Amino acid sequence: MRKAQAVAVRELDEDFFGMQPSRRADLPDPEPLLGNLTRCVFEVLAGARDLEQMMRWITDDVYQKLLKRTVLASRARTVRKQPASRPNISIGRIIVTEPRDGVVEAVVLVNGPQRTRAVAIRLEGMDQRWRATAITVM
Repeated sequence: MRKAQAVAVRELDEDFFGMQPSRRADLPDPEPLLGNLTRCVFEVLAGARDLEQMMRWITDDVYQKLLKRTVLASRARTVRKQPASRPNISIGRIIVTEPRDGVVEAVVLVNGPQRTRAVAIRLEGMDQRWRATAITVM
């Protein structure tokens, strides 16, 4: 009986003290964050920035996925004997939609020297700030 009560209390604590959803009205404009997150992702994949610097703005799931891609990119640079360097990119158009209150889905166009790429990002408002719950580089 006590074990069941302890589990119930722990779940209640996580619900109460865990991340709380935020309304859109309580959140800042997402566009600056979308541009900065996109630039950071490209810098992390190029080896010019530590992934840990993005921890505040991404969920654990996004962190794990980016970590895998970072390791693969690092191995590829090592095989090609390329040093880590800051990517030469510029942030282009940012297209934002809001499927529901406190959620933003966006596509950020990234102009590079050889091609233009797209990054899809989903932001969710948690504890009065945006956090990326999905990032996909296309």
